[in-house]
Amino acid sequence: MKTSLSALLPGQSGTVTNVGGAAGIRHRLLEMGLTVGTAVQLIRTAPFGGPIELELRGYRLSMRRTEAEHILVEGR
Repeated sequence: MKTSLSALLPGQSGTVTNVGGAAGIRHRLLEMGLTVGTAVQLIRTAPFGGPIELELRGYRLSMRRTEAEHILVEGR
């Protein structure tokens, strides 16, 4: 089942299947390592719509939920 990265719950993981958004946002997400086929796990979310923390490629990354909405993942 494909869903946006922002819809995952803490502890859930998936594999990136698509990175969308405007060219500038998409380019920045790809530079951060969020490429198709990358395994990601949602570590935690900040309250009240704040940023989310992910683990991918051996490091942790925090990003805005609005950016995470542009990334589709398939559950593992």
